[in-house]
Amino acid sequence: MYNVKVFVTYKESILDPQGEAVRGAVHRMGFDEIEDIRIGKYFEIKVSSQEGRDIEETIETICDKLLANVVMETYRYEIEKVKETV
Repeated sequence: MYNVKVFVTYKESILDPQGEAVRGAVHRMGFDEIEDIRIGKYFEIKVSSQEGRDIEETIETICDKLLANVVMETYRYEIEKVKETV
């Protein structure tokens, strides 16, 4: 079994209005040293051991077709093999 963590954020060239709103609130709290905040999405995916299928290819397909709008967003993921308990 694998645990996969997927992080999706707007590309640097895309305006992030939620991030701007949070940054404004942080500045109003007195933390003027905060220069930028970007908002994103986080997914945790549990994948059973796959026979004959590449896990990275599976995760990339899911990200490209469902989790991220690849025109506006970028993603990265971490795959961790989990010890299966019997």
